[in-house]
Amino acid sequence: MGYLLDREDADLKYSRFEKARIIGARALQISLGAPIFVEAPEDLIDPISIAIMEYEKGVIPMTVNRETPSRRPGKKEAKGG
Repeated sequence: MGYLLDREDADLKYSRFEKARIIGARALQISLGAPIFVEAPEDLIDPISIAIMEYEKGVIPMTVNRETPSRRPGKKEAKGG
């Protein structure tokens, strides 16, 4: 039951902890057989490398819930960057 981030909050970057969590969770999904959302070379089989590629392209379908500075819960779609 959170609020969407305000327009001025939309430019926030992910912290290194959020980035690690997003990439790690996506790598686990890939290792368990989830479809890959980027064109990866055939010889690339490392799920972490593939998840990093997806993160950099902004195609990971996840939402990050965080508290905003006003202590209001907020949601942000994982788009990378």
